[in-house]
Amino acid sequence: MFASQSWSSSMGPSSLGLDPVLLEVLACPAEHHAPLTLGAPGDPGAAALTCTECGRVYPIRDGIPVLLLDEATGGPTVGAVS
Repeated sequence: MFASQSWSSSMGPSSLGLDPVLLEVLACPAEHHAPLTLGAPGDPGAAALTCTECGRVYPIRDGIPVLLLDEATGGPTVGAVS
């Protein structure tokens, strides 16, 4: 079950070209498949999606979420023990 998202009037999925229904079903491609939130840590208006579990930040380019682990920034460090 995915948590419901709430959007402020100044920032929302439509301003980035994203369908709100699509955002409800997108999940992190890492093994835990956690929900994603719009924006980046410290910049809620960024063209990015952030994993609610691992903290990886995935870019949104031309209205398309790039959900590739190789394209993500942040998140767990290499060699980190879980």
